Parts: sequence; C-alpha cells; structure tokens
Amino acid sequence: MRSTFFGLETAKRGMTIHQTALNVTGHNISNANTTGYTRQRVNFSTTLPYPSVGLNRPDIPGQLGTGVKAESIQRIRDQFADVQYREQNTKFGYFNSLNESLVKMEEIMNEPSDSSLQYTMEQFWNSLQTLSANSENTGARALVSANGQMVADAYNYNYNSLTTIQKDLNSEIDVVAREVNELITRLAELNQQISEIEPAGLLANDIYDTRDLLVDELSSLVNIKVTKVRPTEYGNALPIAEGLYNIELVNKDGSSYTDANGNPINLLSADIDGNQGYSQLTVNRDPNTNLVTGISDGSHTIDISDFTKTGELSAIIESYGYMVNGEKHGHYPEMINDLNNLLITFANEFNAVHREGHTLNGGQSGEDFFVLEGITKTGDNYSYDVPNASQLIKVNQNIVDNPSQLAAGLGNGDAGNNINAQRLANLKTLDFTQYMTSATVPNGMTGTADSYYAGIIGKLGVISRSAELNKANADTMLATVDQRRKSVTSVSLDEEMVDMVRFQHAYNASARNITVVDEMLDRIINGMGIVGR
Repeated sequence: MRSTFFGLETAKRGMTIHQTALNVTGHNISNANTTGYTRQRVNFSTTLPYPSVGLNRPDIPGQLGTGVKAESIQRIRDQFADVQYREQNTKFGYFNSLNESLVKMEEIMNEPSDSSLQYTMEQFWNSLQTLSANSENTGARALVSANGQMVADAYNYNYNSLTTIQKDLNSEIDVVAREVNELITRLAELNQQISEIEPAGLLANDIYDTRDLLVDELSSLVNIKVTKVRPTEYGNALPIAEGLYNIELVNKDGSSYTDANGNPINLLSADIDGNQGYSQLTVNRDPNTNLVTGISDGSHTIDISDFTKTGELSAIIESYGYMVNGEKHGHYPEMINDLNNLLITFANEFNAVHREGHTLNGGQSGEDFFVLEGITKTGDNYSYDVPNASQLIKVNQNIVDNPSQLAAGLGNGDAGNNINAQRLANLKTLDFTQYMTSATVPNGMTGTADSYYAGIIGKLGVISRSAELNKANADTMLATVDQRRKSVTSVSLDEEMVDMVRFQHAYNASARNITVVDEMLDRIINGMGIVGR
C-alpha cells in the first residue's frame, strides 16, 4: 500500500527541480552578453516509479510515477561548428596578418606617386637627357648630381623603412610566441581544474566555456587539432562529461607534425592514464641573420619550410624572413634583396660608363658617380654581398661639390662633347645582358633597370592583392561559421523569457499540488473519526 503522504514528495520534487531550472535560466539571462558563454539547460528525467519489482510489492493497478529529477545541467554546444570555426580562424589569422605586413610594404614603396623611386628615377633620366643636350651647362650638371642624390635618398628611405617594419615584425614574433605560451599555460590550468571537478559527477560548464574561448584565441595564432580525452579511471564522471583537452600542433592540411619516432607534437597533453602536461613554443633563429629557422616545443623542432600558412605566427614569420638551406626567404628580405641587387647592378654599370668619360675640363674622370659610403670595392665593382647597400648609396661628394667633374664627354673631351652623357642616359633602356658589368649581374635579373623594378612592384601588387582577397574570403567564412555556431550556443532572451514563464507555472502548479494534498490530509487527520461525538 502506498504512503498517505505519497503526493507531497512528488510535488516537492517538482518545485525543487523547476526552481533549479529557473536558476539556470537566470544564469543564462545574466550572461547573455558574456563573450564565450554557452547557454545551459537542465536535463529532466523521471524518478524511479513505485513500486519496484519484487514479491512483496503491493497489489495496485500499475506503477505510479514518483516525480522528476535533474540528470544534469548541460551547456548546448555544437562540437562540429567549433572545429569549423577554428579552421577558419586559423586561415583568417594568417591572411589578416600577412595582408597587414604587405600593406605596410606597399605604403613604403608608394607606387605610383611623385615621391616613389620610379618617379625619382624618371627625373634622373630626364636630367641626363637635358645634360646630353647641354653638356657645358653647369646648371644641367648640378641637376644631374642633385637628381642622382634624390635617387640615392629614395633607396635610403626604402631600405630604412623596410628594415624598421622588419624589426617590428621581429618583435611581433616574440609577442605572438609569448601569447601562445600564455594561452597553453592557462589551458593546462583549466584542464587540471576540470580533472578535479568531473570525477565528482559534476559538469564544469563555465570552465568549459573559458577553455573553449582560449582555444579559439589559440587557433588564430597557430594551427591546432583539439582532441577530447577521457581517462580510464575517472571516478564518477557523468557520461556527458567533456573530459580533458589534448591540443596538437598540426600542418596546414591538418596532418600531424611528428618526430623521428612518429610521435605528434602536443602543446597540451592529456592521455587515458590521466597524465597531463604542456609544452612551451620557441622560435629558433639563425645566429648570423637572426632570421627564423624553425619552431620548437622544447623537445621537437619543426623546420620552418614546413611551418607555412598556419595562423598569425606563420604569416609574421613569412613576412619577417626565414632561412632555408642557407638562403634568405620572406617578403621583406626578398624585397630588400631585390632592391639591393638592382641598385648595385645599376650603380656598377653607371660608374663603369662614367669612369670612361671626360669631365668639363677635358680630363678623363676615372671616378665613380655613385659610391657606397664606407665600403671598399672589389676590383672595379661593388659586391652584392653588402646587405645594406641601399642604405649606404650616395653621389660622389667630389661631383656634388664640383659638377664640372661629371663625365659627360667621351674621346677627346672637347667642349660640348656629350657622347658619354648620351651613353649614361641610354642606360634607361639598356638590357642587363648588354652591360659592361653583365658578368657580375646576379642570376635571374633580366630586362632593363626600369622593367626589373616594375617587375618587383608588380609582384608585390599580386601577392598583396591575393592576401587581401583571401583575407576577405576567410573573414566571410569565419563570420558565417560563427553565426551558425552562435545560433546554437548563444543566449536568446526571448527563448529564456518563455522558459522562465514555463518553469514558473510548473513551479506554481507543483506548489498548488502540495496545497491540494495538504487539504486532503487535513480532512483525513482532522475531519475523520469524529462521527457520533
């Protein structure tokens, strides 16, 4: 026979559970604008019915329900959307950082404009044409000298500006690497907290949110793969407990970086035996150039040639510069090297032609027009091994002080002889292969000085435009995935208000049920057994 007070316990459970549901609803509403918060819900389930199966069970028509209980308080999260978001976040981090560095380079080169190197060179060529028509004119000679110095200044400016940005990128690499390490350290701490909470049969929902938010931040910096690990011996953890995170550093295609033994490179480690640990990321550099050679986690090293297109850190390194097989690579080192090669090739040939000419006084010049301050020539030419040639270039001070030393004539050096001025002006359209110094021209340099420089700028425009488009596409995809993810995880105030009313009515109905049962018990206790008094 069931208890007289049977209904009271059932109604009490209803009140308790719906009060819990209202508390969870209030928590959701309070965190509607909290970054990274995932809405939560109470999972309701019926309690065990009465009576249970047994020989001494009471003879009643069937089992009676005993009410409701809360199985768990669970956050609503789409794990697949998380994976998609982090993949797109890695791409966006890479292209966004790459685009920023290339935009800065375009601003420095500033082509086309009336302050660019190309415009300055045009002014220089024009002044040589003027000189060829007025070889005895002191003003025309001074103009060539002044425009030559403007060319040198333009190279100086480009070099100094490019190296300044490159130094900033170098500092940014250290900042991002430190940020990665800080995130990994915090994630390790959260993993430890979760490993202490879940075995007690609880769900660390708010800590889960913090952990996922940090993983999202980490995914923009480096390419990672997150694996949930549930230790074999894990106490009374609920089946829906999320477990610990193992975070692996992976390649751009998602494949694992492995050591000689085939072991993956884990930034955050967790295994089924309950072992936990984490690694600190280190950026390795070449001792001579300070360019990046690889990425290390303390015990394993990833060659920098494999660490490409994998988040913000990779993009900064790609812009700053890295070493592969002893050669410099990267957008800024390559731009500096291209300008350096162009400058030295042009300066060597211009000097060679100038040395053969005659000054206004009729004597053979034998002097260079362009000099690298503080650098001794190898033979007649400057070496391409001077990495900062663009910073050192200037016009020979003797010519600046005395423009009559400019070698415009050739042969007998008679007054009005302009043959060498024409030869100097013709360098604008002369192919590198026709240079007197062509034997020393680096491999890969083709065309004229103008066309080669146009190729440099054209290449910059292509890669910059590509980075800009890829950034826009990645941003669109990231926003789409994020919107889809938020449609599941974010708090809807309208939905929470509906739930609030629903749970309130259920709570009130349970309370009313207790009142009804109380009235029935009052009748039994106080209203029965008094007949005949």
